[in-house]
Amino acid sequence: MIFVLRILSFEFFMEDDTLKQSTNSNEGIEKDRFAQHHLTIHQVIFITILLTFIISIATTLSIIYYFSDLLELSGGPAFIQTVLPVRERTTREINEKILRQDELVVGVVKEASPSVVSIIASKDVPLVEQYYVNPFPDDPFFGEFFRQFQIPEQRERGMEKREVSAGSGFIVSGDGLIVTNKHVVADTDAEYTVFFSDGSKTSATVLARDPFQDLAVLKVEKSGLAVASLGDSARIDIGQSVIAIGNALGEYSNTVSVGIVSGLGRSILAYGEGVGSEELTELIQTDAAINPGNSGGPLLNLRGEVIGINVAMAEGAENIGFAIPINRAKRDVESVKSTGKIVYPFMGIRYVSITKAIQEDRNLPVDYGVLLVEEKDAPAVVPESPADTAGLKNGDIILSIDGKIVDQSNTLLDILQDYTVGNKILLKVLREKQELSFELTLSERK
Repeated sequence: MIFVLRILSFEFFMEDDTLKQSTNSNEGIEKDRFAQHHLTIHQVIFITILLTFIISIATTLSIIYYFSDLLELSGGPAFIQTVLPVRERTTREINEKILRQDELVVGVVKEASPSVVSIIASKDVPLVEQYYVNPFPDDPFFGEFFRQFQIPEQRERGMEKREVSAGSGFIVSGDGLIVTNKHVVADTDAEYTVFFSDGSKTSATVLARDPFQDLAVLKVEKSGLAVASLGDSARIDIGQSVIAIGNALGEYSNTVSVGIVSGLGRSILAYGEGVGSEELTELIQTDAAINPGNSGGPLLNLRGEVIGINVAMAEGAENIGFAIPINRAKRDVESVKSTGKIVYPFMGIRYVSITKAIQEDRNLPVDYGVLLVEEKDAPAVVPESPADTAGLKNGDIILSIDGKIVDQSNTLLDILQDYTVGNKILLKVLREKQELSFELTLSERK
């Protein structure tokens, strides 16, 4: 641009000199001025063309200079040459990663399958047959007329044993303990048969049905059992890969589905034959296919550890299934081993969990804890219960148990699952804006 400005200045000087010379002539002044004017127009055109050419050259040189620096920074032509190999290497690495995960899933399934069982419920049901009768057997006229128009009726001809339901479970101890869903073994009149991965089968006894969760523990008399490896459901992360195994179609053999953990702490209202409706809380949500047949089967991580028990699928929705955290089943198994039944510790209170909405609605001083409330014909504190003995009252707010804050992420029920009957606990209670401490001894929940 400096070069261009200098050219323009030079042309202007030339124009000034020409004008000075023309003033020295006394004749033909108008002609000289006309000629000078005519010459200046040509010069302008020439200068315009010249400037356009120079600007084009300068722009081209600038572009070449800029991209030459870029190529030098990126390694010159080698940069262009390495784009395709890098892309191919990235694609190859992704494919290798997928292959490794596939191999990992296959390995986990092979390792875990021997501990997964199918559970079939059988019971005696009436054997019904259909037969046809004349609607007017004793009428001589109509009986003969309607003899060809008989009506069907049914009658019982004894009883026969039939398979009425199917589910899944998994072995948790070498002496034959099996965990499954309560709704899989809900029929107390049914007989249960367990089918193993090797094709063998044996009868099973239901030792305990959890009164508050969709869990049950069975027992089989069989040696050489493969035992499932139990993980820690407190260490589950959203997005991690999971594998669901179970008797999905009631065909005795295991089926497998793979997905990820898509949510934690979910609550649903589940419906099941023989158990009615039941609220299930703190569930694992997954997009691995959970079907009615693989209820009770294990939900595994990629280390082959059971982290949940398949329990339900969302009705009317695809790729939404739920599982009960394995830590809850661990508690039931230990309770059965030690007492022969599933026992829950009991405080003897009726309460509502405090949320921000409840705090605002009832004008409470805190937005966490549980508020002891009485219901119609039901006191907030059960008479002669541990809470009654300790001195708790209607309107008290339990803030913590043994220093563990009670809130939506750590509910009262979750905290009590860490305790057994006979344990003593220390409660921090808010009563009329005053914090008090109470000690009580947990009893058995009936």
